[in-house]
Amino acid sequence: MVNLSKVAKKTKSYEYQLIIMRHANAESKTGKADVDRELTDKGFKQAKKVGKALAVMSLIPDQIRCSGATRTRQTLERMLKYFGDKPSVDYRKSLYEGGTQAILDEMGHMKPKTKRLMIVGHEPTVSSAAQWLASPDSDPATLNVLGLGLSTGSLVILGSDKPFAEWGLRDAELVAALTPKDCAA
Repeated sequence: MVNLSKVAKKTKSYEYQLIIMRHANAESKTGKADVDRELTDKGFKQAKKVGKALAVMSLIPDQIRCSGATRTRQTLERMLKYFGDKPSVDYRKSLYEGGTQAILDEMGHMKPKTKRLMIVGHEPTVSSAAQWLASPDSDPATLNVLGLGLSTGSLVILGSDKPFAEWGLRDAELVAALTPKDCAA
């Protein structure tokens, strides 16, 4: 079982904290376009668990960038109930279509006053971006999780003392990889 208070303490030891999350569980491919797929009941429960856990750990983002796909928007909307009015939220089509570069571009546009950034997106982009950013000195077991990809509703937390626009390849500490089950109260 993951000790969330230890995760929170380690995360807060870095001046800049990046939370990258895969959307919660969505309906299978139906007759809808992929971008229009919605969360399942399980997905709504996953988003609630993760949002509540981030709030309990006092890891509420300053800025959130979210893919414009229905399932990512629904994931974030469920989580915002726990975040209050603090985060500034922007929805980006590029986070649905643009791959890892879209995440790096969002980071590159952050001003140094943004200390905690959250990105809600899709696989394989979210785990691949985290792999690009994570230092090889990070915990090997946590790094291995990234190689397998993130399950729905899971997130990774990375930290650095550099502003986001200055993060480079393998520059950040991979603090944790959490599943919704890890976030259960």
